[in-house]
Amino acid sequence: MIVEILAVSGSLRHGSYNTRLLRAAAEAAPEGIEVVLWDGVRDLPLYDEGLERGELPESVRRLREDWREADAILFSTPEYNGSVSGVLKNAVDWGSRPEGDAVLRNKTVAIIGASTGQFGAIWAQTDLRKILGIAGARVVGEGLPVARVHERFDADGRLLDPELRGQLRRVLETLAEEASPSAVAA
Repeated sequence: MIVEILAVSGSLRHGSYNTRLLRAAAEAAPEGIEVVLWDGVRDLPLYDEGLERGELPESVRRLREDWREADAILFSTPEYNGSVSGVLKNAVDWGSRPEGDAVLRNKTVAIIGASTGQFGAIWAQTDLRKILGIAGARVVGEGLPVARVHERFDADGRLLDPELRGQLRRVLETLAEEASPSAVAA
């Protein structure tokens, strides 16, 4: 059985280090774990409860369908002004609704994050952990702060750091085990 982990980047920037980090996680995934990069964050409208009263925008329907079908979600967050990006918070807001049937309710998730500074988006990861917990998600693991991320990839976006590759693999193994214990044990 394959455990499907959806990978969601909180950055829209072309060449985003957080998106690169998720791609590196996909490459580091052990057998039995498939990491799929989800690229719909850019297409979401700003959260508006009024939009839920009518026909939902296609981008919101896609988020809810894709996130619901995934066995688990791996979020990678940049740090903007000491917290998560607005686009990532917006996606989580859409995933936290409707109350009682939200796709994030009891969804197993993990958090990683990267920055070019010394702290590896640790504040953003802390905030995202709180936001996801309030949204009803099961946040597993301790997170993975990646500091000075610009030194960890080559010019073509390939991960240079074997220790980081191993850390990403362990995050995925923990996430898969928590999401589907029987699948990993098989």
